[in-house]
Amino acid sequence: MSGHSKWATIHRKKGLIDAQRGKIFQKLTKEIMVAAKSGSPDPAQNSALRLAVDKAKAQNMPKDNIENAIKKAAGIGDNVNYEHIVYEGYGPSGVAIMVDCLTDNKNRTAAAVRSTFTKHGGNLGTDGSVSYMFKYSGSIVVPSDYDENMIMETCLEAGADNVEKEEETYLITTSANDFSSVKDALSNAGVSEFLECELTYVPIIYSDVDDETKDKVYKILDALDDIDDVQEVYNNLKEE
Repeated sequence: MSGHSKWATIHRKKGLIDAQRGKIFQKLTKEIMVAAKSGSPDPAQNSALRLAVDKAKAQNMPKDNIENAIKKAAGIGDNVNYEHIVYEGYGPSGVAIMVDCLTDNKNRTAAAVRSTFTKHGGNLGTDGSVSYMFKYSGSIVVPSDYDENMIMETCLEAGADNVEKEEETYLITTSANDFSSVKDALSNAGVSEFLECELTYVPIIYSDVDDETKDKVYKILDALDDIDDVQEVYNNLKEE
């Protein structure tokens, strides 16, 4: 997804153009499979799976792809076990970067992430070196054509931390604990289109750098995102 609003730049997602759809769907498939293996294959009985499915739907992943991923995780031809790892590091000028991975080979993934940081003028840090600059939060984005009063009241009553209206979207932030209740409240209130619906790392301390440095940071973010084992890349660039 791409756009001019803040939610599109907090962790920089590439647009769903044809050349990239396959890679994005591959990552979503892996996330669905891991969630399905962690519990029931029924999203109604497995909150992690429901979150992964909601995220896939927000990216317009076809229903058949989602169902096939769940079936595969149930044991039809897949014995790969993935491990969740988050790497922390610094980009040019000390911009904080967090790299969320699902991998079946930690050594391979660590080497690829470390090499990418080094190649693009950054360095891999230790656990906790940059995570204190982020808050693990729920992020929900819906189109702004829904009634503003309804969105505000529904979200705040369900425990949302903040609701911000931009030109084309509402950006709703929640604590990790209240994320599901806010999302469910919106669905029950008639919201059927979610542009984003996920738990994410939101910066609480920002790095303000010049445009030349931003271009360098974007290159390392894109390079990290291109690693097969990487699911998401987060940063604390100040975009305004």
